Amino acid sequence: MRALIFAAGKGERMRPLSLHTPKPLLSVGGKPLIVWQIEKLAAIGVGDIVINTSWLAAQFPAVLGDGSDFGVHLHYCFEGAEPLETGGGLLHALPQLGPAPFIVVNGDIWSDYDFARLPEQPSGLAHLVLVGLPESRPLGAFERAASALLPASADAEPAAPWYTLAGISVVRPELLDGHRPGTFPLAPLLTAAAREGLVSVERLTGVWHDVGTPERWRALNAELAAGRSVQGA
Repeated sequence: MRALIFAAGKGERMRPLSLHTPKPLLSVGGKPLIVWQIEKLAAIGVGDIVINTSWLAAQFPAVLGDGSDFGVHLHYCFEGAEPLETGGGLLHALPQLGPAPFIVVNGDIWSDYDFARLPEQPSGLAHLVLVGLPESRPLGAFERAASALLPASADAEPAAPWYTLAGISVVRPELLDGHRPGTFPLAPLLTAAAREGLVSVERLTGVWHDVGTPERWRALNAELAAGRSVQGA
């Protein structure tokens, strides 16, 4: 399998830390956040990883090189001066990802989720890993459609009746059929596919962090420094 790591965003919520360093290259537990993901992908045999870039794009190859240090081949997909959002960025990267299903990972998450659980051949257009939605987050069409697909489970979080994408998925290129190049989000496509029963889902259990703000970045670093969150990573 190949994989795509979303890393093109400007990281506006992470400022001022992201003014001079792309958010996925910020150090977490002593190494860039994106390296955790590269290493986890390499551990399950993913040999080719595409990284889409825009904001401070030149820093990625300067820091990560060609991937040989991690036992993979890194391919950089530059979107231009302005990011294309998740849907546009995925469509732009398809020529480098090929015709087979591929893993998609957000560049600003940290989790001990085992990527070996992901199916190589999703039953529909996508397989989505979902995480409990905090009460402070607004509930949208995607959350309603995806949460409805989760089977009842004894280990489900009682405080999280609704779920959202954890930033980990497997996607078939056909999900983008008929879409023109440009800037557009991926969520409406996944919502439509979920409503048609064309996606499979699973509930993430374990540690998961959305490393989107300086406060969350500092909190995760504190946890890792204290030895928490590391088991299973």
